[in-house]
Amino acid sequence: MRDELYMQRCLELAELGMASVSPNPMVGCVIVNNHKIIGEGYHQKIGQAHAEVNAIRSVLEKYGEQAESLLKEATVYVSLEPCAHFGKTPPCADLLIKHQVKKVVIGNRDPFPDVNGKGISKLENAGIEVIHGVLEEQCRQLNRRFFTRIEKQRPYIILKWAQTANGFFAPLKPSMQWITGALSKKLVHKWRGEEDAILVGKKTVLTDNPELTTRAWHGKNPIRIVIDKNLEIPSDKNIYNDAVKTIIFNELKTDVMNNLHYVQMEDMQYYLPQKIAFQLYLMDVQSVMIEGGANILNQFLSANLWDEARVLTSPVSWESGISAPRINGNLVSVSPINEDQLILYKNTSS
Repeated sequence: MRDELYMQRCLELAELGMASVSPNPMVGCVIVNNHKIIGEGYHQKIGQAHAEVNAIRSVLEKYGEQAESLLKEATVYVSLEPCAHFGKTPPCADLLIKHQVKKVVIGNRDPFPDVNGKGISKLENAGIEVIHGVLEEQCRQLNRRFFTRIEKQRPYIILKWAQTANGFFAPLKPSMQWITGALSKKLVHKWRGEEDAILVGKKTVLTDNPELTTRAWHGKNPIRIVIDKNLEIPSDKNIYNDAVKTIIFNELKTDVMNNLHYVQMEDMQYYLPQKIAFQLYLMDVQSVMIEGGANILNQFLSANLWDEARVLTSPVSWESGISAPRINGNLVSVSPINEDQLILYKNTSS
């Protein structure tokens, strides 16, 4: 059980890098000597030092002249296989070999082709004992966005919507009308800060005039993505402000104007979800949350192109309205959010 406890700590550390390391994975590292943690670290920001580097640095800074002898008798726990190639930083496997650590315990093998198994082989060839597969499912769950991008060559896709207790998504006549409560709104803003991008259709912009920012939560703003086939959204809408990079998928032009990136697509009436997913993959967008409207959500559901759905359900009922999307997925959990409910689904067949 000791290995699992230290790996759990790696996961806690790794999660601190959320929203800062994409499209890299979140990774945590713990260094243990004689059942005592002597160093910790995590990957803090894309392009900067990896978890193993930060953990070893913490040992060197804390123990000074004793550090090298402590490392030689240490076990290094890391949630993802140490890299074996030169990217933006040198290989972490080489760093562990340099310090002659005794043992390395790994959560997941890295699915990235330049790493997959090569970090493990490097360590073993240097005489270091390696164990992998500790808390494997939990480690994969944490980095589900990264694994999806590498294995499926598309971003991790989250569908999100609010609905009334009797299954309505929006009023019949276009108008802005809140369905869920203030805490649910704050939670949605927190979610936005955890993803690379957020996507809406033209009707949602025209009806709700959303900003699609994290203003109700302390976090980074995601890239905004708008579907506007014929560029019909007026320029005074909030989506055109300078708060964050905004991508407009359309059929008329490709252009860059300050933070606005117009990306032309052909025949948007055909295979639109697949085209969006591939374009975002090419842009290194690792995850996207689709917030509406009903049409674009239903297109992704029909294409079976989604990974999880988060449905906020209000206790309020309406007499009429636009029906909420119907989902065919594995029910994972139902959680109270004050008077609302959060229903979480996973797609195991995409």
